[in-house]
Amino acid sequence: MSESKEFGINTTCVHVGEVKDEQFKGAVSPIYPSTSYAFDGVDIKRYPRYFNTPNQEMLHKKIAALEKTEDALIFGSGMAAISAALFAFLKKGDHVVIQQVIYGGTYNFIVSEFDKFGIEYSFTESDKIEDFKSLIKKNTKVLYIETPSNPLLGITDMKAISVLAKEYGILTVIDNTFASPINQNPIDFGIDIMLHSATKYMGGHSDISAGAIAASKVHIEQIWKTAINFGGNLSDQTVWLLERSLKTLNLRVKEQTKNAQEMAEYLEINKNVNAVYYPGLKNHPQYELAKKQMKGFGAMLSFELSDGIDAMEFQNNLQLIKPSMSLAGLESTTVSPTQTTHALLSEEERLERGIKGGLIRFSVGIEEVKDLIKDIEQAIKKAKG
Repeated sequence: MSESKEFGINTTCVHVGEVKDEQFKGAVSPIYPSTSYAFDGVDIKRYPRYFNTPNQEMLHKKIAALEKTEDALIFGSGMAAISAALFAFLKKGDHVVIQQVIYGGTYNFIVSEFDKFGIEYSFTESDKIEDFKSLIKKNTKVLYIETPSNPLLGITDMKAISVLAKEYGILTVIDNTFASPINQNPIDFGIDIMLHSATKYMGGHSDISAGAIAASKVHIEQIWKTAINFGGNLSDQTVWLLERSLKTLNLRVKEQTKNAQEMAEYLEINKNVNAVYYPGLKNHPQYELAKKQMKGFGAMLSFELSDGIDAMEFQNNLQLIKPSMSLAGLESTTVSPTQTTHALLSEEERLERGIKGGLIRFSVGIEEVKDLIKDIEQAIKKAKG
């Protein structure tokens, strides 16, 4: 639907990229689960691994509309999207500069795989633009960022990164999972390629594993040529579920974001909490920057309990909030990054990134805030004995 730019965000979520049921006029998209399509006398030779089944093709349009890009691709996981995007633009002898604090799976992918292919990489010391500039070499091809970052909610200046990259003719890639397209559109600041673990906010119900890339048609075409060789396509049943989920993306994320702000403010004044990391708090070091480049501060935060309160004992005492591996579902969840997302890093590497053993990442859901507060207070009381 070319007129999608004129639509409001909820209309875009519901109507752009839906598959029309021309035969029965159903209100929702039909599923086309076939793995074999005609090859003669057709405009498109369709095959699931080529990312062009009817359901895949239309979902690309919805995600592109949400990220304000020309095109998009969907994958079987966030890591499938990340690996396809990076390998599409990097080859032996190339160099990439990567923000220091990123998702642990991305970090592990880079340090485990890039050396095998002769791809050079450098991690910044912080999210400051000076650190990126100092690492750029003649063979640097990509600047990779994540903002807000996982799990400390650091904010990177997207406009500054974009300007720097264009000065050197370098591609910019962002993991936009934590913000979602509702709270942030990096293309507005000149970023080239947007990545998502669609398992998270795009899926939103803790029942889908998926990844997404949004970019220009030229960049998507280049990524597609690599992606079809990796075989990371998404099944049409899951594509249909993801399209269903995206219809409520704005409603869900706005409610979660509102709740997260209230929870962060509550935790900030809780005497049993040492530190709270949330870009919507005025004491966050990048609060003003977050205000400039985010429409909302997001539904993710992290915090450290006071000394003497065991993080796992606290989480095991929660009754409403679920200690759980992933994030961004309708339900509120907590997780210990040292045991999950960043477990593959050494303790020294985690501490270098400010990830302490007692850090708890909190994905805020759509429950009433008063109920979440009550649950946290009873869990703290029990953990303190």
